[in-house]
Amino acid sequence: MSLRPTAGLWIALVSAATFGVSGPFAKSLLEIGWSPGAAVGLRIGGAAVVLLVPVLIILRGRWSTLRGNALTIAIYGTTAIALCQLFYFNAVQRMSVGVSLLLEYLAPVLLVGFLWLRSRTAPRVLTVIGSVTAILGLLLVLDLTGDARLDPVGVLFGLAAAVCLVVFFLMSARVDDTLPPIVMAGGGMVVAAATILLLGLTNIMPFRFVFSDVQLAGGTYSWIVPVAVLVLVATVAAYVTGILAAQRLGSKVASFVALTEVMFAVLAAWLILGELPGPVQLVGGLLIVAGVVCVRVDELRSVPDGELETALDQPNPVEPLPRP
Repeated sequence: MSLRPTAGLWIALVSAATFGVSGPFAKSLLEIGWSPGAAVGLRIGGAAVVLLVPVLIILRGRWSTLRGNALTIAIYGTTAIALCQLFYFNAVQRMSVGVSLLLEYLAPVLLVGFLWLRSRTAPRVLTVIGSVTAILGLLLVLDLTGDARLDPVGVLFGLAAAVCLVVFFLMSARVDDTLPPIVMAGGGMVVAAATILLLGLTNIMPFRFVFSDVQLAGGTYSWIVPVAVLVLVATVAAYVTGILAAQRLGSKVASFVALTEVMFAVLAAWLILGELPGPVQLVGGLLIVAGVVCVRVDELRSVPDGELETALDQPNPVEPLPRP
């Protein structure tokens, strides 16, 4: 029996973990005076530079691959990376981080609804149970009983970020073997960096940098440390593994596993910033895992017994978007 689905789950968890550390390290920069635009711009721009070399090596003699997927990469970079970051940080400016993150991570539910509309087939009961369980877990992990407040414009930005996240999972899942994940991620980063630069120059996403030391895990470090982690771990590694996971699991399951990012973000905030998670948040983490398991089991239950071995060798099916 192939270990591909198991490997896909582990890759998805790695992606969620690497995405999850972005919050605490970015917060350390914001606390010394960086603007959200500056943090996002350096994060994406740095990742574009890092990925440029391997992308050029992979594309040597295969430039037709890039030309044939240019529009796909452009849409991916603009929507799934740049606009998703812009909408999320605008939501954070108007509401608490918890509410903003909750709205963005309504993406898995939106994705189930989108696939429902495209296929005109209602999701199975176990998928619905998994969706509700995961969202309930997300509510508990985010602990919205604190200083949460709602702002109508902020809610719209949060929902817009969720739509962009749906685009990320859909486009990542439908990348075929002709477009390597590193090329998809690297090309998307270049497009996203150019988009963010344009937003910065037009003052839509202002840039403000402060080059002083930051506080991490009870110690004092150079601002270069969080920037390096944001670029290499929370962006390069996160997006590449995210694409690999979506290819192996399909967009729906990959999006639900991505909910574990919140758990990793809470853990990272505890270790790096000293923000200790409470018992309610730990229970929420268990519910998120339970929801992911329900969706994955439902995927396998939908396959006839005689075809289970074949299904385990393939990524989860997803209704592909039309080729742009």
